[in-house]
Amino acid sequence: MKEQLLALKKACLEAISKADRLSNLQEIEVKYIGRKGELTNILRGVKDLSDAEKPVIGKLSNEVKNELEAEFKAKAHALETAELNNKLKDDTFDITVPGPDVKPGHIHPLSQVQNEVEKIFSSMGFMIMDGPEVESEYYNFEGLNIPAWHPARDMQDTFFIKDKKDKKHGRMVLRTQTSPVQLRTMEKYGAPLRVIVPGRTFRYEATDVSHDTTFYQVEGFMIDKDISISHLKGVLAQFLSKLFGKEVTVRIRPGYFPFVEPGLEVDFSCLLCGGKGCRVCKHTGWVEFMGAGMIHENVLKAGGIDPKKWQGWAFGFGLTRLVMMRHGIDDIRLILGGDLRFINQF
Repeated sequence: MKEQLLALKKACLEAISKADRLSNLQEIEVKYIGRKGELTNILRGVKDLSDAEKPVIGKLSNEVKNELEAEFKAKAHALETAELNNKLKDDTFDITVPGPDVKPGHIHPLSQVQNEVEKIFSSMGFMIMDGPEVESEYYNFEGLNIPAWHPARDMQDTFFIKDKKDKKHGRMVLRTQTSPVQLRTMEKYGAPLRVIVPGRTFRYEATDVSHDTTFYQVEGFMIDKDISISHLKGVLAQFLSKLFGKEVTVRIRPGYFPFVEPGLEVDFSCLLCGGKGCRVCKHTGWVEFMGAGMIHENVLKAGGIDPKKWQGWAFGFGLTRLVMMRHGIDDIRLILGGDLRFINQF
């Protein structure tokens, strides 16, 4: 059996040296050391050897197999390198040929409308501010005239951040509105002010065609001397006429918001159904567009502004809902769903 193993080794090495293609080399490997190859056939006779011969033949067979495997590996590497070099010599590549078409991206409809809103208000002298999305309970509630015991807290289902607290203001939340930036801006710049705050907000509530846990808002406020609701009405009328490019029916009615007094609700006729009623406007023909009103004196005080010298108004509306009206989208969940079939329409 020793002579058989040595003869197999010699024959296999000669075959390896003559192989000129990877396919040939693979055939040789299967023939000699494959599961059903010649080496396997020889080793089937080990069981018939004496106890003294078995360890000797076993050791030799392992040495032969290991040596042949190393030779196959080295030869395969050499053949791969040679084939690659030949291919590079034969193939031509024109570096001036244009590459495959790459479809350009585009701005998300939310960003499109936000940019337009910012442009309109900037033309009226408003600053654009931003603030943290993980906010302290103080800026999100207490400083906006919503203390912990106040029932108005129930109006906003809130995500509280577990085991995270602000050293000065206590518990942290995902902001439920962009209004905290109103306080932060007052503290930093004082009065007078003209500001809008577009941004992402979060509320822990059930989702449906017109509600989602994550949505975008725009906060706006103006603080100066001798400011009244008539100024608010004029600014909103100017904003809506520029935004929609046509006359939109608007109604103003009393509303309650803890950080303004008096409070107003501003609605406009549903553009999806033309005021006839649909599931987005809850079959009323009207879409609740924004809450507004004169800034409460407690909020001015919290922002470090003297309410005896200064007064102002504030408003807030859902940017996401505005996008729905602008593009005729009947399900708010589509906007942040990430489905390219939807996004690529805009």
